[in-house]
Amino acid sequence: MRIDIITIFPKMLEPVLNESIIKRAQQKGKVKIYIHDLRDYSLDKHRKVDDRPFGGGSGMVMNAEPIFKAVEKIKAQGRKSTRTKVVLLCPQGEMLNQKVAKRLAKNKHLILICGHYEGIDERVREYLADEQVSIGDYVLTGGELPAMVLVDAVVRLLPGVLGDKNSLNFESFEGNLLEYPQYTRPADFRGFKVPAVLLSGDHNKIEVWRKKEAVKKTKQKRPDLLKSG
Repeated sequence: MRIDIITIFPKMLEPVLNESIIKRAQQKGKVKIYIHDLRDYSLDKHRKVDDRPFGGGSGMVMNAEPIFKAVEKIKAQGRKSTRTKVVLLCPQGEMLNQKVAKRLAKNKHLILICGHYEGIDERVREYLADEQVSIGDYVLTGGELPAMVLVDAVVRLLPGVLGDKNSLNFESFEGNLLEYPQYTRPADFRGFKVPAVLLSGDHNKIEVWRKKEAVKKTKQKRPDLLKSG
């Protein structure tokens, strides 16, 4: 997979995308991630990428032209046989969840557009973006944090990225359930003991217990997941 991220704050993304699983995925050649400074595509001598909104109002709006230019140049650099999915990170988008992450992970090329300021020229949303994604019903200063969240959620789903491929089958939100409780050594910590079934060695009983606990935890904390299933 190739992921291109268009932003006005490229240094904000670099530390996160060069650590942990995402770093190892790039080293393994499972994903290539490129960060593009939107200001490099500005026609303004001061590298401006925003202007006052037509009709008046507070704040500044990001210009359409540099964003279109950036996406068009990135597409031209990629393989013509590879379909590119352009994703705009914005509050109006579809809520990011595991199903959305899985769908996006099936693409070979993603271009992520990070909005900023008061908003983004509507023509980007209407004529350039294939999808719009939000990470929650709250306001952020820009699309950089959502872009990093989306990249993390997608990259870990790519084949060969995680050390244990089976771990994906037992994570939260798989089968519309939260993950069952996990424990490790010591078995008795300050009098708080690990459930005896996990020490029994009986894998059938352990699996039944884990499924029961996952359902129980989901009913308590996220009953909406059971309804959606």
